[in-house]
Amino acid sequence: MPKPKLKSRPQDVLCIYRVKPGKEASFKKLLKKHGPALQGAGLSTKKQTIWRAESGRKPGVIYVELMQWKDASSASSAHQMPEVMAVWEPMGNHCSAMEFLDLEPADLG
Repeated sequence: MPKPKLKSRPQDVLCIYRVKPGKEASFKKLLKKHGPALQGAGLSTKKQTIWRAESGRKPGVIYVELMQWKDASSASSAHQMPEVMAVWEPMGNHCSAMEFLDLEPADLG
């Protein structure tokens, strides 16, 4: 008998957005749609926290988002969904850089 396929567990992700100067107001509108778009597509949990920061070394502001994919395949599935890409593409145009970090608990043993 074949083994049942195990569903992967949720994946925490830290998203770092360096917003271009003058783009913050419109970026905030897009970021507000981000969580609902992913949740509506069934790709993420409701876990979402967003922080705003300024580095002092580079112009523009930084938004940091902690979100959670439902499983390991969600991120790749998102790229195939027009409703998600309708948010992601303009977000990219508003940022000078973006970084996405998959998080896992640290074993400091």
